[in-house]
Amino acid sequence: MHSLERIGRYRLERPLGTGAFATVWLAHDPELEAPVAVKVLAENWSHRLDVRERFLSEARLLRRAGSSRVVQVYDIGELPDGRPYFVMEYADGGTLADLLRDGPLPVPEALALTAQAARAAAALHEAGIVHRDIKPTNVLLHTAPDGTRRVLLADLGLAKSLAQGSVLTLAAGSAGYRPPEQAEPGAGIDERADVYSLGAVGYELVTGTVPG
Repeated sequence: MHSLERIGRYRLERPLGTGAFATVWLAHDPELEAPVAVKVLAENWSHRLDVRERFLSEARLLRRAGSSRVVQVYDIGELPDGRPYFVMEYADGGTLADLLRDGPLPVPEALALTAQAARAAAALHEAGIVHRDIKPTNVLLHTAPDGTRRVLLADLGLAKSLAQGSVLTLAAGSAGYRPPEQAEPGAGIDERADVYSLGAVGYELVTGTVPG
């Protein structure tokens, strides 16, 4: 994977992060003349059709959200070895988790950022999507042309369409941020799960600790 230099027209520059199922790269788009983020399914999961479908489902849900408060998807494609990838808006300001490395934030700043994240979640809900994994690492920060900081929700790997229903077959989400019912297989999950997670994120921004 690390031997790749280019995916389609996108020139890879450096990895931004690697998760259980995928790696996200910072890349350059020569047509847009701008940085983009390229998410590629990991080689060791390429044979699993269920994982591949989950990966592509994230891209489709991001496109469906169609909100400036949620990371935009520009392109979807496939590598020569058959692994899917999708190209997203690049957020240049890191994440809320990066901000928290220096400790809790001033209350006004924490409230403003939490409110922006809540509006992003509301945009997902209006599109019929529940995120199910809102936490500081999934809340990105992007610098707008006027210099202001804009919050973007990302990583819809656990997201579900409300129209399809969201009944858990396994515990999902991240401890400390998920509501108690989301830790129980068989639980029905809706928008209220995201509201709980947003409250946990706001608490951490103010106190510097994850709710226990």
